[in-house]
Amino acid sequence: MVWCRQHPIQSTERETMDPKPNDFHLPLQGEIKLDSLLSMVVAILMTLVSIAGLISPSTLYPADEQRYSFLSNDVINLAIGLPILLGSIWLTRRGTLVGLLLWPGALLYDIYNYIAYVSGLPFRFITIIYLAIVLLSAFIVYDLVRAMDRIAISEKLAGAVPEKLAGWILVLFGVVFVFRAVGMLMDASSGEVALTGGEFGTLIADLVLSAVWIAGGIALLRRRPLGYVSGLGLLFAGSMLFIGLIFLLIIGPFLSEEPFILMDVVVVFVMGLVCFIPFGLYVRGVVVTSHPI
Repeated sequence: MVWCRQHPIQSTERETMDPKPNDFHLPLQGEIKLDSLLSMVVAILMTLVSIAGLISPSTLYPADEQRYSFLSNDVINLAIGLPILLGSIWLTRRGTLVGLLLWPGALLYDIYNYIAYVSGLPFRFITIIYLAIVLLSAFIVYDLVRAMDRIAISEKLAGAVPEKLAGWILVLFGVVFVFRAVGMLMDASSGEVALTGGEFGTLIADLVLSAVWIAGGIALLRRRPLGYVSGLGLLFAGSMLFIGLIFLLIIGPFLSEEPFILMDVVVVFVMGLVCFIPFGLYVRGVVVTSHPI
């Protein structure tokens, strides 16, 4: 099958002719074969570096705190990051709008994780691979969003998805995480607190993703086409980060001397509901309206 992009149709033309459906009945304006290929490259690189971390943890993560943060994250990348990326691609190939909108979110999840690797670990040859994952994923997100027919998607989803709820959640989460990250980085720069490499890398990743959350949330609140296109993926990335954190709290004690604290898991799950609920409502809205456009 060929993934094809229609030639852009001007707004005046939309009123007099129906858009020609592509092979997957998806609201696309062009080919996304390159995005599929590059996503598979990202998946392979993720698999290789994660396995490398599991095989040689003392080499890649010599410090105890690095092993707790990054070794656990290698397991999470294989258990969560890889499946959600491949699953999104698979759903898109089956012609589902949900899959197409989830795909950028799965890549944002990977971008977040590997920004932490790039900024939180000493530079080695493998850092180039971490950086390649980040840059490739960022390009794919840009190209996927550019390939989507944003007007057609927004017209289909308007009123069917929780624009206000999702938009405010994204903005509030973004603002809270920005203030938290900036505050901790300022405290570290003044010598009031000492950050580990893992903590520093996570704060940098928080700043990047929070900026995207805020931008996407504002676009959704203003009912802009870009907001409808990005909303599900942004909620998906946030939800998967909460699930990844829960997974980290569960498997972390098996990979280090850190104790398992059930209350921490419960607290993170309750916090995650703030993201899980609008995500579920958004998915339901997309599924209900995801007929051929």
